[in-house]
Amino acid sequence: MRERFSLYLDLIRWNRPQGWLLLLWPTLAALWLAAGGFPGWHLLAVFTGGTILMRSAGCAVNDIADREFDKHVKRTAERPITSGRLGVKEALVVAVVLALLAFALVLTTNALTIGMSFGALAIAVAYPYAKRVVAMPQAVLGLAFSFGIPMAYAAVRGHVPPEAWWLVAGNVAWVLAYDTEYAMVDRDDDLKIGIRTSAITLGRADVFGVAMFYMVSLLCWSQVGHMAGLAMPFWAGITMAAVQAVGHVWLIRGRDRESCFAAFRMNHWLGATWFAGVWAALPGGLTGSVGLM
Repeated sequence: MRERFSLYLDLIRWNRPQGWLLLLWPTLAALWLAAGGFPGWHLLAVFTGGTILMRSAGCAVNDIADREFDKHVKRTAERPITSGRLGVKEALVVAVVLALLAFALVLTTNALTIGMSFGALAIAVAYPYAKRVVAMPQAVLGLAFSFGIPMAYAAVRGHVPPEAWWLVAGNVAWVLAYDTEYAMVDRDDDLKIGIRTSAITLGRADVFGVAMFYMVSLLCWSQVGHMAGLAMPFWAGITMAAVQAVGHVWLIRGRDRESCFAAFRMNHWLGATWFAGVWAALPGGLTGSVGLM
């Protein structure tokens, strides 16, 4: 049982928290913005737990869908399903159980949030197959990674205002930036096996494309700050996030595999930085009473 449990943890990338952190920071930012401060322990627990559970389920679904492709990629050849240590049916059971646990959390919110969760699930399941037909499947991943934003607003306010969609647009652009960096690592292998990625589609414009994606994300988030009338701490967070983005573009300029992977792995710090700006600019942050106490 210990060995099986270890395989399950490997399947859901438990030892790589960067994945769920990339999902968590924009979701938390949406919660704080929707509530105008600390959203309460209930919603914080629902969206934190749901984010981790759905990312884990998504990893399992992705490995099931890509099991034949992963055999030909050095970085993924030893994944539990691809290596034959875990069966497809067993992995599917893991994914279903995790998704049901996430849905149980969503059931404690309101009808709009529950309804939106079905759309989130559909896009999460569709993403692994988008790599076969979409030139930039990272955009589909961006939508999957952004569904927590309108759901957060729906859970807090009962509707989704325009600023939420600016957050979504910024998050999709950010996902395109960091997942293109990730795709640059596997470009040679992906070309051989016929998978489509933004790194392949952009070709020699990949570094410029990543820079543009970062710029769009920061501009969209800045628009949210303007609409919400956020104070100076938010703009300090945006500025520090921009500095990190410039550093990432500089790091990938030579298209070295290790450098591209390092840039991707550091993106959760960029997300943490701009969430910190949101937190500090709202009541309960640096400009108000401490809402977490």
